[in-house]
Amino acid sequence: MRRVVPALLALALGATACGSGEPAAEAKTLTVFAAASLTESFGTLGKRFEAQNSGVTVKFSFEGSSALVQKLTQGAKADVFASADQANMDKAAKGELLDGQPSVFATNRLAIAVGKGNPKGIKGLADLAKDGLTVVVCAPQVPCGSAAKKVRQSSGVTLKPASEEQDVKSVLAKVQSGDADAGLVYVTDATSVAAKVDKVDFPEAAGAINEYPIAVVKDAPQAQLAGLFRDFVLGEEGKKELAKVGFGTP
Repeated sequence: MRRVVPALLALALGATACGSGEPAAEAKTLTVFAAASLTESFGTLGKRFEAQNSGVTVKFSFEGSSALVQKLTQGAKADVFASADQANMDKAAKGELLDGQPSVFATNRLAIAVGKGNPKGIKGLADLAKDGLTVVVCAPQVPCGSAAKKVRQSSGVTLKPASEEQDVKSVLAKVQSGDADAGLVYVTDATSVAAKVDKVDFPEAAGAINEYPIAVVKDAPQAQLAGLFRDFVLGEEGKKELAKVGFGTP
């Protein structure tokens, strides 16, 4: 009895405490598929969204937009899809993977990422064609690769990249590590690691501006939350956070 009575009292007190307060919010996980270039800004927005929605956890999958569309096509479950270009969002729409029309929430443009202090003295796009430079770009099917291809074609600059990466963060990582002298990345990616790389802007980038659309995924497990997150990104708080790293407004 000496052991049983305290245990019963503890249960009774616990029940009273639970009954006297607000009911605990149901735990929910919102799954967001987002382009790799959104890692930093969406990471911050995800935390703010969690803070404003009790019991909600935002789980991100950051990869190249083409890889994310492929996963959705193969049956991967997600609630929200944010692409780094219209082309991959169009693929998702044609595959009947979306619930409703996508909305453009940001724009982005290319820049050249180089090592700190710009040791190779790169001043523009044409410099990347010089002998002796190790240059990396994104693969053509990835939005940053598609933009790079467009810029190269319109400018007439012929590059011989050492590698074509599957997302923009992989390009940036090679520049940071010193495995590459330069890489074509988004302005926002270079800005997000300004302590580790330098950024060289070039005028030709204006000819390949990427628009970033966001949409709720068809049959989303958390459809209502997905709509709220989409609206959150499109709202003033989303715009301010995206602008901090250099995203443009649509």
